[in-house]
Amino acid sequence: GFPGSIVSDRDKVFLSNFWSEIFKQAGTKLKYSSAYHPQSDGQTEVVNRCLETYLRCLTGLKPKQWPKWLAWAEYWYNTNYHASLKITPFEALYGRTPPVLVREDASMSAVEEVNRLIAERNEMLKVMQDQLLKAQDQMRSQANKHRREVEYNVGDMVYLKIAPYKLKKLAKRFNQKLSPRYYGPYEVIQKIGAVAYKLKLPEDTRVHPVFHASLLKKAVAPNVEPQPLPACMYEDWHLEPGPEEALATRENAQGELEVLIKWQGLPDFENSWELVDKM
Repeated sequence: GFPGSIVSDRDKVFLSNFWSEIFKQAGTKLKYSSAYHPQSDGQTEVVNRCLETYLRCLTGLKPKQWPKWLAWAEYWYNTNYHASLKITPFEALYGRTPPVLVREDASMSAVEEVNRLIAERNEMLKVMQDQLLKAQDQMRSQANKHRREVEYNVGDMVYLKIAPYKLKKLAKRFNQKLSPRYYGPYEVIQKIGAVAYKLKLPEDTRVHPVFHASLLKKAVAPNVEPQPLPACMYEDWHLEPGPEEALATRENAQGELEVLIKWQGLPDFENSWELVDKM
């Protein structure tokens, strides 16, 4: 049947009326993450990083044999205790404890090849268990290293931090790292849950106004001139500006004609050379 709830990002597919209505009819509650905070969906982003670290640790010992042991790695991950679930993923899915693969009281077989295979399997399972614990410890320490306890009140002025935004359908920008790191300051108008806040953004902003606390920084001088979000920035932090003016033309090294475009709503340093054939 349909799940009771689904956690997703704020992609336009998940925000569409069709998607919302079909799950409304099914009785499924849609839960959206706050903007630019993929950690909200812990069942995908965080677990993916943990599995990546786990497999990296495992293949460091047996780099050429990882496809052979991938199924065992999956089984061992799903049958280990998870602090977030308080049980193993296997128990959460099937409602029973997983079968025991390594029997302490198993007697030696009369067939030497069977004994060799079982010993090799047990050795690898022990290695995978140790590497899984190592991967979990690495993920925990890495997450706690950058985590800070911070709380804002309604009425506080905060800056909004976003990664360098991307120009959708345009040439790659070479100055992304020089883009503003913080926008604002903006007023906190509501606290959402324990770690998210709703900001008072300009009326023409197309970005969802709820953000995780890790993306905010309290404004020391809240009366400064604010750094506005680009008017053409959309929910997925892509810019979709239209061309405002053609400033110049040139031929590139391949002999292709390019035109220097000034984009609507963007400052002059965002002007870019675009191929005429792609416009």
